[in-house]
Amino acid sequence: MSYAADVKKELTGLIVHDGNAKAELSALIRMNGVSTLGHNQTVTVQTENAAIARRIYTLLKETYHIDVEVLVSDHVHLSQHKSYGVLMKDAVDDVLDDLGIDPFGLNVIIPTRILNQVDKRRSFLRGAFLAAGSVNSPEKSNYHLEIYTTHEELADQIAQLMREFNLPAKIADRGSGFIIYLKRAEKIVDFMSTIGATQSMLHFEDIRIMRDMRNSVNRLVNAETANMQKTAVAANRQVMQIELIRDKIGLTVLPDKLIEIAELRLAHPDESLSELGELVQGKPISKSGVNHRMRKLTQLAQALEQGLSIDLTKI
Repeated sequence: MSYAADVKKELTGLIVHDGNAKAELSALIRMNGVSTLGHNQTVTVQTENAAIARRIYTLLKETYHIDVEVLVSDHVHLSQHKSYGVLMKDAVDDVLDDLGIDPFGLNVIIPTRILNQVDKRRSFLRGAFLAAGSVNSPEKSNYHLEIYTTHEELADQIAQLMREFNLPAKIADRGSGFIIYLKRAEKIVDFMSTIGATQSMLHFEDIRIMRDMRNSVNRLVNAETANMQKTAVAANRQVMQIELIRDKIGLTVLPDKLIEIAELRLAHPDESLSELGELVQGKPISKSGVNHRMRKLTQLAQALEQGLSIDLTKI
């Protein structure tokens, strides 16, 4: 089962009453309902998720006390999934009117009475996510939650609802419809908390924290490895320069401070500048002090390589 399916399974187990149930139903039917108009008007709410089909069936029965049927279609030739339809034949006009749904699908504006309380707005978002939402697993590198609709006006309304909960939703036109989406992990967590998916939210946070921690450790290890490599390359270059000086003019002609640091580098080719400073006889010197002496040795080595005359009294 996918992570999104786990989230929806948790949501379908929530207990809701009265206006909250109607707000959730309003979103579910509005976004997944298909009306058959005429003398025998019906509405079928379609889904490939059995738990959501049971949710719609239960909410309709408990809220409106009407007869509802569940139809199952097997599409093995297309996929391994079944398709579920929740068929409503009784009091269709009354139910749709109460839920603020236009059976013709022309007016998608959500009536104020459906969203006039905070809990109703949460329930509507929950219904919208159940009907047409998805969310990536936190194990993946890209965090993404979206809700799909074919109506631009409805997309705008859902995005505005999300923003009221401090969820900075954006809308993208996909040609066949519109997606309202969130990309930031912490806002996806907030959305799941808003619609009541508490356990899924905690699971998401646990995985995200562990993943971010693992990434932080990897970055630190990579940085440390890069620093070690940089130190090793610099130390090797310094050893070669000191050996060049020793072979061409000898180290004994150098000032005592340079002799000491040159001999320490030759004796300890793997140590950092800070560690070399700690090995100086008498009073240890700082990393910058060691670096200053190394620069003088580098300048001398480069001059010797180029055959330039050198005044050792000025080193």
